[in-house]
Amino acid sequence: MRRIEVYLHDIPVQLGRVIRVGQREIALFRLSNGEIRALENRCPHKGGSLAEGIISGEYVFCPLHDRKINLSDGKVQEPDTGCVRAYQVEIDKDKVFIYT
Repeated sequence: MRRIEVYLHDIPVQLGRVIRVGQREIALFRLSNGEIRALENRCPHKGGSLAEGIISGEYVFCPLHDRKINLSDGKVQEPDTGCVRAYQVEIDKDKVFIYT
């Protein structure tokens, strides 16, 4: 398991931010309650960038076709189907650690 470090102040509230880990892109989200979520930055439907989506509560809406994806587990809300990888995240003071 690899641990990636990002500064908390580099993740905007209610917006996505992309980080690259090798060939992968991970979308980071800071929720309005201060919690951080990390998902694979690819909608399972058409590959849209989830970091460009709209955040609402514990969900992000894909910017291409409005699929609603749970930020905690990466599952697409029914009646749509699919899933993206969710990454474990820890916050320690001003640093965010993403485990890949």
